[in-house]
Amino acid sequence: MKIAVCPGSFDPVTKGHIDIIKRTANMFDRVIVVVAHNLVKPASCFTAAERVDMLIRSTANIPNVVIDMYDGLIAEYARDHDAVAIVKGLRAVSDFEYEFQQALINKKFNPELETVFVTANAEYMFLSSSIVKQICALNRDISEFVPEEICGDVVKRINCKF
Repeated sequence: MKIAVCPGSFDPVTKGHIDIIKRTANMFDRVIVVVAHNLVKPASCFTAAERVDMLIRSTANIPNVVIDMYDGLIAEYARDHDAVAIVKGLRAVSDFEYEFQQALINKKFNPELETVFVTANAEYMFLSSSIVKQICALNRDISEFVPEEICGDVVKRINCKF
């Protein structure tokens, strides 16, 4: 069984994330989507448990996807879960530079692990969790950017926070 890990902060999960997850699920037997703590990003709007819940609801129709959370090195998580690859979505060249560096570090800690880059679908190239939060904070409709299952949760949280 070929297992892939799709790590990210998913704060919140977007339709772009879901597109990458679906496409990854077509390539691998099992996909573990991991809500990971990112020390580089600012504080999250949603707790890790909330993000896990939103991902579970948003991927319920993808049978070979499971959701988890982890706070350590993703290369070690992948080894512990018998994953052969980490899959990362790329929107722009700037994404590649950062993700390439991460891939090299992951390889150092887990030499058997491969990193697979999946380019974003053209309709999601501009989309990020940060953009969704900004649009929502300005009281604009975000329904075309986030899964229907979580849209209300995002609106409620962001409008209360800003």
